Amino acid sequence: MRIIARLNIGGPAIQAITLTRELERFGHRTRLVRGVEDPAEGNMDYLAAELAVEPTLVESMRRDPGFGDLGALLRLVLLMWRDRPAIVHTHAAKGGTLGRAATVLAFPIRSRRPVVIHTYHGHSLTGYFSGPKARFYTLVERLLAAPTDVLLAVSGEVRDDLVGLGVAPASKFRVMPLGFDLSPFSGDADRSSRRRALRALWGIDDGEVAVTLIARLVPIKRVDRFLDVAQRVSAGRAVRFVIVGDGELGAALKASSQAQALGDRLIWAGFRRDIPDICYASDVVMLTSDNEGTPVSLIEAQAAAVPVVATDVGGTRAVVHDGETGLLAPPGDNGDLAAALGRLLDDQPLRELMGTAGRLHVTTTFTLDRLVADHALLYEELLARRRAARHAR
Repeated sequence: MRIIARLNIGGPAIQAITLTRELERFGHRTRLVRGVEDPAEGNMDYLAAELAVEPTLVESMRRDPGFGDLGALLRLVLLMWRDRPAIVHTHAAKGGTLGRAATVLAFPIRSRRPVVIHTYHGHSLTGYFSGPKARFYTLVERLLAAPTDVLLAVSGEVRDDLVGLGVAPASKFRVMPLGFDLSPFSGDADRSSRRRALRALWGIDDGEVAVTLIARLVPIKRVDRFLDVAQRVSAGRAVRFVIVGDGELGAALKASSQAQALGDRLIWAGFRRDIPDICYASDVVMLTSDNEGTPVSLIEAQAAAVPVVATDVGGTRAVVHDGETGLLAPPGDNGDLAAALGRLLDDQPLRELMGTAGRLHVTTTFTLDRLVADHALLYEELLARRRAARHAR
């Protein structure tokens, strides 16, 4: 049983859906349990349909805490009683909280409990909540770590953060980088025509450089920082800025003085599924977050041979080789980020060199086959360990 609170647009949903399908060839039949996204978050239902994955919907399982959590918890317990899964694998904060709590309730005797795995695709223990809330959620994670057999982190940086916060000792963690089917980003044969078509739709001329941010419009993504950097580098340059995504801050960001000052240099593209074409139409892809697990947009951009500029936070350094495949800057000074972007805007040969290096890096590191094989090996290891322990008793 794989549990994720919502299939909103992003890496966790992609991984949950693809693992559900791809692990079948290793003999693992999976029920994917999902909750409901907020309307502004978008969802990955189209990917589930493409892969013939039919998730089980728990309507009361949603992002924000509430009384519906009790109903979701009960539903998960009932599903576990019915299925008797050998493995319960939870993803991200809310799915991890409800899924692991339900496992303890459904199987109170630990020796009869399924293998329990939780994946941290990042974490929300810093940068999201006030001090008291952050301390409370950290305590919850510590308590849930105890009945969990293995904690997976998508990068060493995420693991180190969680160890430093006292969630669990390093020995309880495994680092397992994300993996994707990156073949859609290798369409170089028709790249030029696809680039021209999307840029024409956006009104971007051939002589203009396009800088794109692909992100949910939520506080942690710091779209306001992107707008500030855009203002800093726009003077004297033929550059346009594209924001792909939507979210709770959409209206406020569009009405901001920064956005108004950029005028028609700024394009709000909304949610789009044609991410390869977006990358082809872009000359630089940016990420300006305060925190990240593994930034999928930067992996996809590099797979399309597009250089990246990003804040040096969370697991970003595991994705971007600073100075080789892109440029990183500390999040505290927008001037440093603007200087990094300006360097790429003014140097097309450097953009091409970093784009080539980025493609080689991500297509040999973040592969779907490696991700699926890693999970299959981990599952078999933990199942064998559980069988041995039961036999010894």
